[in-house]
Amino acid sequence: MARTQVHAPGSLGDDRAARARRIGRRRETRAALLFISPWIIGFLIFTAWPIIYSGYLSLTDYDVINSPNFVGLENYEELFRDPKIATALWNTFIFTVIQVPLYVIVSLALALLLDKAGRASGFFRTAFFLPKMTPPVAVGILLLLLFNGQDGLINGVLGWFGIDGPAWTTDPDWVKPGLILMSLWSVGSSVIILLAALRNVPQELYDSARVDGANWWQQTRKITVPMISGALFFIFIVNTIAGFQTFTEAYTAFFGSGNTTYSNDAALFYVIYLFRQAFEFLEMGYASAMAWLLFVIIMIFTAIQIRVSRRFVYYEGEQR
Repeated sequence: MARTQVHAPGSLGDDRAARARRIGRRRETRAALLFISPWIIGFLIFTAWPIIYSGYLSLTDYDVINSPNFVGLENYEELFRDPKIATALWNTFIFTVIQVPLYVIVSLALALLLDKAGRASGFFRTAFFLPKMTPPVAVGILLLLLFNGQDGLINGVLGWFGIDGPAWTTDPDWVKPGLILMSLWSVGSSVIILLAALRNVPQELYDSARVDGANWWQQTRKITVPMISGALFFIFIVNTIAGFQTFTEAYTAFFGSGNTTYSNDAALFYVIYLFRQAFEFLEMGYASAMAWLLFVIIMIFTAIQIRVSRRFVYYEGEQR
């Protein structure tokens, strides 16, 4: 006896609706891929392929003129024997560890002041951001002019207070402090980001804190900093990556145009040494190995920062 198959009411309509939704999602996916295809193509050609090819070059002896000669891990072994690598890494590490926190503190201080500027904040936002538009090469030249040990503006101002300024550009002990101070020239972009974050902090939190008797410092520490911790973390991690890749200003000031001052090793950052190996000495294989080492170092530091941020960074709507 044949059985009659019974469909639940509306099941056929539900199947058709689900199939229509799947077709609609596929169409939307194809449209999205079509719109972002220029970026995908550019990424594959100008980013992904160079990264892969540099990995291959790091295993070769390549001088641009002759074909790459496969040498295995010899370039990576040379990294541990080259004393300049240790010097460059140490200079880069010291610069980053000091510069990044100072950069964030100055940016936050200026953003807090700008938040109180009222209607004049538009002018000051522009004034703070304009130095960021200065070409890095010009900043390197400006460093030599401002921090000149003989007649530079910085030592001239210190002289007004009876302070004998150091030889910023020739004394190895003062080269990195001068570069760190000069890097604060471009805090404007971070100030704008932090100002936008400050404007999103609910005013009701400050009102409640004032009712409870909290002073400005307590409000800043307990309300402002936690509420903008996401923006602070973004600035911190981006500038850490940038610190490890410091190049243009230091190279322009201390290595450009045949500069041979004895303080060069104090300003020998890792990317500068990488650049010289690749384009001055034509050791492309060795430079590629250096690039991959830097990539690994940045990844490690970034992973540590992300891990630590879980304890200190607050995101709106997050469950604690």
